[in-house]
Amino acid sequence: MKPIDIWLLVYPGFVLLDATGPAQVFSTANDEARDAGLPEPYRIRMIAPGGGLVASTAGVSVMTEPLPRSGRSLAGSTLVVAGGRGLERGDSAALDPATLRWVQRAALGGSGGGGVRRCCAVCTGAFVLAQAGLLDGRSAVTHWMDAARLQAQYPDVQVLDDAIYVKDGPFYTSAGIAAGMDLALSLVEEDQGRGAALDTAKRLVVFFKRPGGQRQFSSELLAQADPQGLHGQLTDWLRPRLKRQIDVEQMAAAFALSVRTLHRRLRQEAAISPAQLLLRLRMEAACGLLERPGMSVKRAASQSGFGSEYNLRRAFAAQLGVVPSDYQARFG
Repeated sequence: MKPIDIWLLVYPGFVLLDATGPAQVFSTANDEARDAGLPEPYRIRMIAPGGGLVASTAGVSVMTEPLPRSGRSLAGSTLVVAGGRGLERGDSAALDPATLRWVQRAALGGSGGGGVRRCCAVCTGAFVLAQAGLLDGRSAVTHWMDAARLQAQYPDVQVLDDAIYVKDGPFYTSAGIAAGMDLALSLVEEDQGRGAALDTAKRLVVFFKRPGGQRQFSSELLAQADPQGLHGQLTDWLRPRLKRQIDVEQMAAAFALSVRTLHRRLRQEAAISPAQLLLRLRMEAACGLLERPGMSVKRAASQSGFGSEYNLRRAFAAQLGVVPSDYQARFG
């Protein structure tokens, strides 16, 4: 079979692991195939506007090829856009209009057709796809620190702030930095099957399917809130009351607001509902409790406001994709 071209798009100020992590996954998949006497499934190409040496935020530069022309050279291939410095602020070289036009043509095929088969972004690379209009009406994810900003800047994108990676049609996005390797492994599984992806993960000494979402690695996800805003004030009000039965009416009354106004202002500030904020705070509390020595799941459920082990298990399965005992074994 003809190898699949993997185009890794970088630019000055890109995050090194955003590009080299996926590159190593595809390279290791090639090693596995070669050892099995099979053709290498991937041809890995590092590209950048203009080509040449491109410096990362780590101070390491990589040699790149110029952006390929849209058309036959891109047909059936995979584009991976690395994240980098300044994308969330709008002052990155990756947001240059000419680069954005190239990404659009590569993803959609342009007038001559022949676009990539899969268009992917790692970490804040999602801002490039969003700015190019490729994520409108689609689900996406980025680093947990930038999820709220992505949602605020691009309201037509459904931002899932806890996912490790998200696939929506031909567009793929992943969470922060190392999650690009999780995304790349999922692409290997699509192309080569579960066995090949599992063998690649084993050789890399990484999870084939990482347990839980990215929120488990960000215990202070909510600390980014403005402490003087409603989000920060409500967070401070809720934290000492998590063990109580609290409803939205009580939250609104505590700030002399109507329920409708409370919902509207929280959506504007943090793209979250009052009930979602309460659930996240209880999850944050439960995770912290389960990380303590000697803490039982039953006590953690009670002290975090879930009330019962059953409720805690349901919340962990829905929010993190693991049961509390597994989380405790890994992080306790």
